[in-house]
Amino acid sequence: MASKDFYSILGIEKTASKEEVKKAFRKLAHQHHPDKKEGNVDKFKEINEAYSVLSDDKKRAEYDAYGKTFGDTGGQQGWEGFQGFDFANAAGGFDFDLGDIFGDFFGGGGRGRTKRGHDISMDTELSFEESIFGVEREIMLNKTSVCQTCEGNGAKKGSATETCPTCNGKGQIREVKRSIIGSFSTIKTCPTCLGRGKVAKEKCESCGGAGVDKREQKIKVSIPPGIEDGEMIRLAGMGEAVSGGIPGDLYIKIHVRRHHLFHKEGNNLVMNLHIKLSDALLGSEYPLTTLDGEIKLKIPEGISFGEMLRIKGKGVPTGGSKRGDILVKITIDIPKKLSRDLKKVVEELKKGGI
Repeated sequence: MASKDFYSILGIEKTASKEEVKKAFRKLAHQHHPDKKEGNVDKFKEINEAYSVLSDDKKRAEYDAYGKTFGDTGGQQGWEGFQGFDFANAAGGFDFDLGDIFGDFFGGGGRGRTKRGHDISMDTELSFEESIFGVEREIMLNKTSVCQTCEGNGAKKGSATETCPTCNGKGQIREVKRSIIGSFSTIKTCPTCLGRGKVAKEKCESCGGAGVDKREQKIKVSIPPGIEDGEMIRLAGMGEAVSGGIPGDLYIKIHVRRHHLFHKEGNNLVMNLHIKLSDALLGSEYPLTTLDGEIKLKIPEGISFGEMLRIKGKGVPTGGSKRGDILVKITIDIPKKLSRDLKKVVEELKKGGI
């Protein structure tokens, strides 16, 4: 043990707190656990050995002082490294399912968890108008889906099924699994019947008996009115299908193109309108293109800079026939240069107290 640097093994400083030791162990145990595809038994033992020392105040003090712990057994500590580690309280902070380490050892594979296909995520772009009023889109996805020929049972049409000879109809098989703490019996989904307990006498020609196949599929998506930029739509069960399980979900992230005139504020559409000084003083009418078509907006005389005009019922749909409003913020354009005649007019206005 004296030749090993336990701090380097866990990737921490000598001043690391007990919580930092615990976090480092969790991360590395997840990465190198032998049950995982990229796992490493020797590395996992080494991590476990380092944690068993550095998580114990007495052993850590001995190790810091002498480079070893007294009464050690040459590093073959096996299960000891997990003693004193509160898995129940730490589970919320783990990056992995504790069943990965312990579930299979005690038959955890038979807990009845249903297999679930992968989720799919994608992006779609909408015009501003489509985001306000809603739209129905058709998208094409190349994904694993339930076989249309056999409807997921893996059997050729008209073919009978029989009890799976591998699992005797249980849908699961028991295997002996070796680990650093001995040999344990594990329960796995039967690879022959994929958990169904039944196999077809004649397999489906389309999917080869898997019950799923990969193909291009057209999906209709209803985008609701008033959807926001960056909002996510979830379509349950429209993700990847999996043999003997339930499909994942489809997530669609919405991107809304900017409008040249309007932006949203709640259920209202807001815009800026530039008007002439004379129109602000005397009043006028301005043509305005809304999302519903052309209207004429009446500008009252004497309107102030920054004043807001409201056009009712032309905003974002809020359910049924109700809608928000359009809010028009007035900006008065002041001319930078005046002709001689206009200057005289302004001087007269000035004399009149305007």
